[in-house]
Amino acid sequence: MLDTNLKNQLTTYLQNLKRPVELVVSADNSPKARELTSLASEIASLSTLVSLRESQGERSPSMTITNHETHTLMTFAGLPMGHEFTSLVLALLHTGGHPIKLDKALVEQIRNLPGEYHFETYVSLSCQTCPEVVQALNMMAAINPAITNVMIDGSLFQDEVSERNIMAVPSVYLNGEPFSVGGISVEQILNKLDVNAAGRKAEALNQKQAFDVLVVGGGPAGASAAIYAARKGLRTGIVADKFGGQVAETVGIENFISVKATEGPKLVANLEAHVHEYDVDIMDNQRALSLKSGELFELQLESGALLRSKTILLATGARWREMNVPGEQAYRGKGVAYCPHCDGPLFKGKRVAVIGGGNSGIEAAIDLANIVEHVTVLEFDSKLRADEVLQRKASSMGNIEIITQAMTTEVTGDGSRVNGLNYTDRATGDSHHVELAGIFVQIGLVPNAEWLKGTLELTDRGEVIVDGKGETSIPGVFAAGDVTNSAYKQIIIAMGSGATASLGAFDYLIRQTDAVVGNAA
Repeated sequence: MLDTNLKNQLTTYLQNLKRPVELVVSADNSPKARELTSLASEIASLSTLVSLRESQGERSPSMTITNHETHTLMTFAGLPMGHEFTSLVLALLHTGGHPIKLDKALVEQIRNLPGEYHFETYVSLSCQTCPEVVQALNMMAAINPAITNVMIDGSLFQDEVSERNIMAVPSVYLNGEPFSVGGISVEQILNKLDVNAAGRKAEALNQKQAFDVLVVGGGPAGASAAIYAARKGLRTGIVADKFGGQVAETVGIENFISVKATEGPKLVANLEAHVHEYDVDIMDNQRALSLKSGELFELQLESGALLRSKTILLATGARWREMNVPGEQAYRGKGVAYCPHCDGPLFKGKRVAVIGGGNSGIEAAIDLANIVEHVTVLEFDSKLRADEVLQRKASSMGNIEIITQAMTTEVTGDGSRVNGLNYTDRATGDSHHVELAGIFVQIGLVPNAEWLKGTLELTDRGEVIVDGKGETSIPGVFAAGDVTNSAYKQIIIAMGSGATASLGAFDYLIRQTDAVVGNAA
């Protein structure tokens, strides 16, 4: 099951176990069950602290990782390979007493949660966001035995997926009821479980001293800006809804110079680790609400907290553009999706559509064509905008149909899930209906700058206008990355613009006649 390289790596990891770990396997006669049993046997053979037994569980095939002293329970229903192999390794280590890398205050908050919490997390093994959620819940289960988590491979347990009408991953259920869909961190989970947590955090943020540079956004541009500011000795903070931004949902990255190939979550982890090397105050799970100028800039957060800084650096990035047609919001997560890599496996053997004929749209169609029965690509323009190599690949696949001059007008469904869409042929004016199980929207990006309207100068597309130093129309406010009017939206360009804007902020600060900045403040 495991090749020699993986066995050697796992053997090294398991040397960090400090207490016994038991693997409890529930297997039927299916091929996946045999693979899971083989995997469990191989893991048990690599450490004297790992034991194995079989017992019929609620789901088969499944493997529960437990310790009889701590009563920890983490279950993998399905084969935890692909992106979830790391979740398996961490579950073994945390159950076996390896320290959990969480802030002490968070650990105590988790340990003191009252009540019982049984989480079920539906994933696909090709989803890059899913491991983040599985690992967050598993960490919580390792800290508090009243918390359990089951990772469920949605493509394997399709009856459950159908019964619960799950059409997007990761989907989390708590005590049998829907809890969340999409990425969610430990802090966000706690905010939902502990109703007073958000208020306590807002109070703590209000007490913070003014920053020299306050970066709003934690993607590549924001991380780069924070590092450059901190290296100048400036008091630097990052406030972000989620560290990593949209990059965390990117699958393959092959144009990041000096790195031949990587994946979004790996790049985000490296960015965060790099930022932590410096004295940067990271304030996550916070969304900006408004910006006010004065002697100090004041950043109002949705949580009610107020942060102050001598300069502001906006790096809030962009998000997927929506179609804005009837039915899209009603069926979001019920057939309308934005991540083909995450949700594609849930539509195995079904008919789907991809909206958009650019690179992202045609790449999505090619990926989906290997999973689903048929892909219909709808492009508004009279021709595709994707690279020629991608167009040729799509044309060579027998189950991809491309329709140009197609304006989507409505998403249709039966009330619980998508069953098709309507579009108008822009050449003839004729209306058409396509029967579908899923719709993947890939029509570009929208800058996350709506909250800045009326505060500083934006383009007609809502992008923040910056000069050569990254400064906006307000002196002392800088911006970088996909939220700006940069000509191209690329990771490497965002990082470069983050550095530029940060240096621009430093130059602005040292030219203030009464400036006292950084470590001297």
